Amino acid sequence: MEEFLQRAKSKLNRSKRLEKVHVVIGPKSCDLDSLISTFTYAYFLDKVSPPGVLCLPVLNIPRTEFNYFTETRFILEELNISESFHIFRDEINLHQLNDEGKLLVTLVGGNVLASEDKTLESAVVKVINPVEQSDANVEFRESSSSLVLKEILQEAPELITEQLAHRLRGSILFKWMTMESEKISEKQEEILSVLEEKFPNLPPREDIINVLQETQFSAQGLSIEQTMLKDLKELSDGEIKVAISTVSMNLEMSRIELFPKGAWLVNRDTFQSRNSGSTCKPGTSVLHCTLRSLQRGKE
Repeated sequence: MEEFLQRAKSKLNRSKRLEKVHVVIGPKSCDLDSLISTFTYAYFLDKVSPPGVLCLPVLNIPRTEFNYFTETRFILEELNISESFHIFRDEINLHQLNDEGKLLVTLVGGNVLASEDKTLESAVVKVINPVEQSDANVEFRESSSSLVLKEILQEAPELITEQLAHRLRGSILFKWMTMESEKISEKQEEILSVLEEKFPNLPPREDIINVLQETQFSAQGLSIEQTMLKDLKELSDGEIKVAISTVSMNLEMSRIELFPKGAWLVNRDTFQSRNSGSTCKPGTSVLHCTLRSLQRGKE
């Protein structure tokens, strides 16, 4: 995978010589499931596409925002995939490639382009979007990673290495954790079992889940502003836009005056750059910081 990413990024600089550039891109949320699926599906396309087609995984965020996604960074670091190999949205001109008639797009984790990319709709050739399924009284949204894995197992099973299995398995488990479901669905259990039977040396599920849980609530290496922007959500009512952020910390830390006076407000320009298209008037973009008291380790 590292070799593929490094080669793809070097070829991007010579895109003028290419016939087609097939970009695999996920949503701006850049969650672990969509990102792992983006990397994996681009890798698969690179192996099955004809010569002259450059297949690229693109992260749908600026490079400067990647620090916010601690769980994503962790698992990529565990797999020794250098951040320097990643291609971010601000490092590739998709509109120019589209104007030149070279662009193909596969959407992962959603079926809608960002507002600033609406003109690229004609270049979309495939959508990998988890669908809502009902099993008795249990509702579970299948992960993008499992959909990608199923297609590769069907079309080119020899491409599934132990490293790739480790990545996809961690992504599927993390998706299940975020759904807050007590049990893994039968379909997800089936696909996980396929990987575990094929690669018996994969770490125990419990170890992966424990590490992912710790990483999910970690903000190591982030500034105060980055921490507050990491889980930023926007509420809008007419012209007024309010940003709400959640900061995770344990109960003891929440009693400490962690933030200096005035640090509760995030610069309006920063908010607008994070939410392109916002038209916030001075004084109307207020960031509320909710401290979730987590008593892990105290019980």
